[in-house]
Amino acid sequence: MAKAPVPGRVKTRLCPPLDAEQAAALAEAALADTLQAVARTPAARRVVVLEGAPGSWLPAGFEILAQRGASLGERLSNAVRDIGEPLLLLGMDTPQVTRAQLRAALDALARPDTDAVIGPTEDGGYWTAGLAAPDPAAFDGVPMSTAATAARQRARLEELGLRTSELPALRDVDTYDDAVAVAAAAPWTRFAATLELLTG
Repeated sequence: MAKAPVPGRVKTRLCPPLDAEQAAALAEAALADTLQAVARTPAARRVVVLEGAPGSWLPAGFEILAQRGASLGERLSNAVRDIGEPLLLLGMDTPQVTRAQLRAALDALARPDTDAVIGPTEDGGYWTAGLAAPDPAAFDGVPMSTAATAARQRARLEELGLRTSELPALRDVDTYDDAVAVAAAAPWTRFAATLELLTG
């Protein structure tokens, strides 16, 4: 799930201290890092469910589907519906995610005793969710972008009778402090290099 990195439409909570152009450059770096990790992870399909138009940041080998729906919950449900097979959903706010972490998530989802996976973030959201069967109802009634999102998502999966495995937590990038912390923890990323270039 991604937004095209257009100034004024992405990472607006980084402004200030960044301006809209800088925030968009950092968003593009985060997206590029995430897509690189996905590209290196063995998978049957790699799909970007996109708000906006694809750009030079999109590597080869990815399908593009347009996001549909007013709310994030609706867009997630429609992504599940449009893809129509088991899937691992991933946002663009954790540029530090690695191939090993994605592979571990897929391995967990493939276990016979697991119907879903969720990877929480430190602020109460989640960086990934996976479904062994594509049920668009998995996101019904889950408030997004709150401190209770992951808890409500777990509860929704439980309501559906899905056996859910918990993945390790990651810090996602919402604020400038998040950006600094994630860059420091993952200095090998394009995200970290871009932040240093913008602020150094």
